Amino acid sequence: MADGRRVLVVGATGAVGGLAARLLADRGAAVALAGRDRVRLEERSRGLDGCPALPFEAYDLERCAALAPWAARALGGLDAVVVTVGVAGFGSAEEVTNAAAEHLMTVNALAPMAVVRGALPVLGAAGSVAVVTGAIVDRPMRGTADYAAAKTALAAWLGVVRREQRGRGTSVLDVRLPHLDTGFADRAVVGSAPSLPPGGDAATEVDRLLVTPVMSGAAPT
Repeated sequence: MADGRRVLVVGATGAVGGLAARLLADRGAAVALAGRDRVRLEERSRGLDGCPALPFEAYDLERCAALAPWAARALGGLDAVVVTVGVAGFGSAEEVTNAAAEHLMTVNALAPMAVVRGALPVLGAAGSVAVVTGAIVDRPMRGTADYAAAKTALAAWLGVVRREQRGRGTSVLDVRLPHLDTGFADRAVVGSAPSLPPGGDAATEVDRLLVTPVMSGAAPT
């Protein structure tokens, strides 16, 4: 089932989402894009033969949940959903404001959860969802308490959903991308990133850990 998969990419205006959309299309997938930046979303849609595209805000959880049903209508069905939504945030627990903590939890956990929640009834029996969490789940650093908590909450939720979906045959992938050369950490919504080693090659890691499993229709584990 490598060719002709119908895939929704959520977060398609970001570095990882845009790269994933391009790689999926290059592999023969029919893609629909959802992203926050309307101008960039239109540009990326045009670059992919005018594929369906819909803007959304992560804070609108009902809109997040409606993305997969929209994509299924636009593509004539849906085989996979890729979720790359996320923002970085840094600072010790006493430095991060409650508003910043809420933002980190909403964008990094509640929004992806809402997308998946809306996607599960739409996907076919052999469908898959692939959600980027990141290496922060396994290797949290000082100054990342709120950021790591949000990503870890998402990872825990995905683990339970994976077990719930086994009998149905729906694959739920927790994609823990390593630190990449996308400048993501430099665009933090709060605080400044600690000293980090050089990031890995984004194209290589996104292809290996995200695109290849999605295109193979990876079975539940």
